[in-house]
Amino acid sequence: MAAPKPQTEIIIRPLTESDVAAADRIMRLAFGTFLGMPDPIQFMGDTDFARTRWKADPSGAFAAEQNGKLIGSNFAANWGSFGFFGPLTIHPECWDRGAAQRLLGPTMDIFERWGTRHCGLFTFAGSPKHIALYQKFGFWPRDLVATVETEVSPASQLAAPPSDTSLFSESKPGDHNQILAAARQLTGAIFEGLDVSREIRAVAQQSLGETVLVWDGANLAAFGVCHLGPGTEAGSGMCYVKFAAVRPGLHAQANFLRLLDGVEYLAAQRGANKITAGVNLARREAYQKLFECGFRTKMQGLAMETGDASSGYNRAGVYILDDWR
Repeated sequence: MAAPKPQTEIIIRPLTESDVAAADRIMRLAFGTFLGMPDPIQFMGDTDFARTRWKADPSGAFAAEQNGKLIGSNFAANWGSFGFFGPLTIHPECWDRGAAQRLLGPTMDIFERWGTRHCGLFTFAGSPKHIALYQKFGFWPRDLVATVETEVSPASQLAAPPSDTSLFSESKPGDHNQILAAARQLTGAIFEGLDVSREIRAVAQQSLGETVLVWDGANLAAFGVCHLGPGTEAGSGMCYVKFAAVRPGLHAQANFLRLLDGVEYLAAQRGANKITAGVNLARREAYQKLFECGFRTKMQGLAMETGDASSGYNRAGVYILDDWR
């Protein structure tokens, strides 16, 4: 009987385009195994997180390699003054070898190079193992995060477009920079330096879906970055609101409802059956309004963040949708 092959050192390096398919497979296998699925590789169906996130920003993607073989990956997102990472996944055969911890070192380094002021992540609330790992890097449990879902109303397929609402793809190319600047100004009014321009560009450049724009005259009142259909972070029949924000102020609640109307109209026109989104439960008003509009919780996770309880943008009165998955 041959002796087991000795394990070499785990190497952390940039994730390349040629790694993406293997990283996607490991991601599905890892989550599916952790959740006890009969066929783990079917986790996430026809969604695509690895390819879309790598193409959006290859500099934030990291690979773990051992014996010349990819065993895991991690993806960091640069949202200006805020950043998050994930999915961080390791092949089940390589769990408990320290690969996840090794991947987190360069992840935290890149946040520092980007000038990220506040960091967060989404994890399983019932996993002490995951929570303990992330605490080693300065992340502490904060709030529950609900992934909510609702059916698209059949009436939305026949409805007229909501007033004062448009799509990023409908704007002239010469106006794109002005719209991105308006989106930065809006998110910056909630949390200084928050900037999701990369997400808007990624959706447009990769044809992942659409960004809904809600206007108050010439001013941007709200926007929602949506993935639609297979090969995106949504999946077949789904419209996933990856990020949405509403300008703070007296009309925030009304503009939030206008934004939800715009998203539903988009979903109906693109053939989606359901809308899904994430909301941190500290954003109580947004969470309550989603329920009043027919959304129901499909899954709950845990937000872990750096800094103290007063930092970040998870607080009452903030109308933002995201989940950091």
